Amino acid sequence: MTAPDTRRRSRFLIGFLLAALVIAGGVSYLASSSPDGLDSVTLHGCQVTETATGEQLDGACIAQNATEHPAATGPLADYSIGGAEHSVGLAGIIGVIVTVLAAGGLFWLLRGRRGPAAGDGPGDDGAHDHG
Repeated sequence: MTAPDTRRRSRFLIGFLLAALVIAGGVSYLASSSPDGLDSVTLHGCQVTETATGEQLDGACIAQNATEHPAATGPLADYSIGGAEHSVGLAGIIGVIVTVLAAGGLFWLLRGRRGPAAGDGPGDDGAHDHG
């Protein structure tokens, strides 16, 4: 790969990472806090009532059988840090960084060991005999 190609690729990757960080860190504050489609469907047929101990479901719906996810108390649960309401942007940035590191590490491991490319062997000056 030539130097201009490497620079172009590096600029693209840096631009892509910056765009992902801006979207995760800034645009995430504009996301709706209303239930998404899956939540709405699971609550179909139930009435949600606020009680002193939390929400109570009255009626018959799929959500009646729901249990807490094992990671519900995790550090980035509910797209926030430790449940802090205004930390969705920081949680998004952490998510992007972790994803980029994990994917980059996986690609690095899976790329395999490359031998010398054709024409790059020892004693090859790059000139080819076409005659």
